Amino acid sequence: MNDSRRVEIEYCTQCRWLPRAAWLAQELLTTFETELTELALRPGKGGVFVVRVGDEVVWDRRDQGFPEPTAVKRAVRDRVAPGKPLGHSDGPAAPSP
Repeated sequence: MNDSRRVEIEYCTQCRWLPRAAWLAQELLTTFETELTELALRPGKGGVFVVRVGDEVVWDRRDQGFPEPTAVKRAVRDRVAPGKPLGHSDGPAAPSP
């Protein structure tokens, strides 16, 4: 069953990426506290770090590197709550000094 409001973070246990996955999960649950139906942490192997919304992969470390939380928040927002403002996460990047 594809629940388009369910987020899954699959992380590599061999790489000890649980703290990173848990931190990202906390960020998403705080931002989308009423929009998400579930957020699951899924242990994996082989360097995996993948974020899915429903059945759709929205971030894969192998292709995109480790995500900044704001990038994942935007990807999740676009699927579960289009139009929801993300505050400073939506603003333009600050100019380099």
